[in-house]
Amino acid sequence: MKLYRYLTGPDDASFCHRVSEALAKGWQLYGHPTLTFDPVQQRVICGQAVTKEVEGEYSRELKLGEQ
Repeated sequence: MKLYRYLTGPDDASFCHRVSEALAKGWQLYGHPTLTFDPVQQRVICGQAVTKEVEGEYSRELKLGEQ
């Protein structure tokens, strides 16, 4: 089955580390990254979709961050 996650966070090194960690765990980039500006917090927010093929069947109880 194919799993899907959408990672989001401030445009900083911690976001890049989260995406890099997902890639190191076998997730693959899906589509282009997105950016938006949060005028309340005065910062840019990034988003990146990732997918991963795994064994088994889908369940809402899956902890996607642990896959």
